[in-house]
Amino acid sequence: MIPVEEALSRVLALVQPLPVETLPLRAARGRVLALPAVAGLDQPPFDASAMDGYAICAADNRPGARLTVIGEAGAGHGFTRALSPGQAIRIFTGAPLPAGAGVVVVQEHVTREGDTLILPESPEKNTNIRAAGQDFRAGDSLPAPRRLSARDLGLLAAMNVAELQVYRRPVMAIIATGDELVMPGEAPGPDQILCSNSFALAAMAEEAGAEVRMLPIARDSEESLRLVFGLAAGADLIVTSGGASVGDHDLVGKVAADLGLERAFWKIAMRPGKPLMAGRMGRAAMLGLPGNPVSAIVCAELFLRPMLAALQGLPAGHTTLTARLAQDLPETGPRTHYMRAKLAPQASGLPDIAPMGNQDSALLRLMTEADALLIRPLGAGPARAGDLVHYLPL
Repeated sequence: MIPVEEALSRVLALVQPLPVETLPLRAARGRVLALPAVAGLDQPPFDASAMDGYAICAADNRPGARLTVIGEAGAGHGFTRALSPGQAIRIFTGAPLPAGAGVVVVQEHVTREGDTLILPESPEKNTNIRAAGQDFRAGDSLPAPRRLSARDLGLLAAMNVAELQVYRRPVMAIIATGDELVMPGEAPGPDQILCSNSFALAAMAEEAGAEVRMLPIARDSEESLRLVFGLAAGADLIVTSGGASVGDHDLVGKVAADLGLERAFWKIAMRPGKPLMAGRMGRAAMLGLPGNPVSAIVCAELFLRPMLAALQGLPAGHTTLTARLAQDLPETGPRTHYMRAKLAPQASGLPDIAPMGNQDSALLRLMTEADALLIRPLGAGPARAGDLVHYLPL
């Protein structure tokens, strides 16, 4: 068995960023920007009014000044002449400021009598002007790599960027194995259970930006496994669940090896999830997950998510956080233990964390109730309530 850190290093060595493709801005949500996107203009492109009011010369911003209103400017309709001392124009939010103007007086602060504007006794304290280029300048860029959010797309549209260079989405094929499995909606026989792993793994992968192909269940025969592996042709990553242990019906490793798998490792010093396998099958990386639902999900959090990040050019790894242990725990033993746990926020800062009472790797309901995976390192001694510990948020 190898430690988790070494296993992660080996699975990440199996993948590299996928090719870059060009997409229109409208299709880029959730994709990973491969090259910086550069602004084609300043924003705002001109000095603009930040308020509805009156644009005046800076020298006229004095108590009780009486000015002559000579025109109007609105968003998309500027006032084309320069403003001279003693003059003002009606201006609306977003309108370009005319030459010569230095202050926008808020409309609620002034009195207007016909074409005469009377300023208040207290001069305007703010200019109420958005300076040209205040948001960004032509040539400024949105850095890469980054997964593009709705906010990013709004910024890029304002930057006049119509097309983006993004990494191709990884194609992931999922193969569930076992005679005992049936699909949701079917009536399981007396010796069968529902196939849940594929749906959890597909959702996790799609959240991480992958295109998922959920293949038919592979039965416990070499012929069935060969057939379903054949359907995975063209995928960047093949993920199996079940059949990776050492039982008489655990055939995934043998069949994959017959099909050319170059195994990177098998078995890992962690729980849940000891029977984990990884390698390469031709152009595809392969990750063989355990069949127990919790084991499969925990291993996917630890290894599948980083692999998908690396395929899309993103930093790959885990962000661990710190909490305060809420109860005593025994020593860990020879495997790193990722315990389903609940967090309790504390006003003093760090949250408290308490492992759930039953850590059986078949109890999927408790996995849905967990906030975090409490990390108990391999070989760690007893821990006491109040100790600082690390966890992975879920």
